[in-house]
Amino acid sequence: QVHFAESGGGLVQPGGSLRLSCAASGFSLSDYAIGWFRQAPGKEREEVSCISVTDGSSYYSDSVKGRFTISRDNAQNTVYLQMHSLKPEDTAVYFCAATWRCFPTAREYIYWGQGTQVTVSS
Repeated sequence: QVHFAESGGGLVQPGGSLRLSCAASGFSLSDYAIGWFRQAPGKEREEVSCISVTDGSSYYSDSVKGRFTISRDNAQNTVYLQMHSLKPEDTAVYFCAATWRCFPTAREYIYWGQGTQVTVSS
């Protein structure tokens, strides 16, 4: 049975850091490109980062470039999103998703986690 779950969200002050985890069971994350998306209330779901399945290359949206880092640990079947210098506008539910290569939009992704809330506030 395929299961895909995010963790690591929470409340953090502006300028703080969080590390989100995306763990899978029932399939191997190493066979997929993994994207991190976020969705704030009243806004569309946007992709913030993706890591490829082939060479491990990564993509970041302009809004998070230089602050977020995506990585994968195939032995743990987990993908991470390290977030630094968090801003209030980073507040959203964060989702990880899997597909066969990195795509810029959500509709191409096959497996989705349930999301984890990140709130950046003083």
